[in-house]
Amino acid sequence: MDKASITRFALLIVAVANSVLNMLGYQTIPEDLANDIIAVGSGVYFLYAGWKNNYLSKKGLKQKEVLQAKKLTK
Repeated sequence: MDKASITRFALLIVAVANSVLNMLGYQTIPEDLANDIIAVGSGVYFLYAGWKNNYLSKKGLKQKEVLQAKKLTK
């Protein structure tokens, strides 16, 4: 496993634990703070996914040229 996978898994465990504790009546993180964290995390993730899934960098543009040369993309 790489560092990114471990980080995502750890965040998932924290989120699930927090949800279970909230269902049981324990307020571990204030709701406003949790909503802010989710909003920032989602924004960062969407920007990252947009960057990784498009040919924006020099390396990405070279990859696109190779794919087009081999007629693997439009």
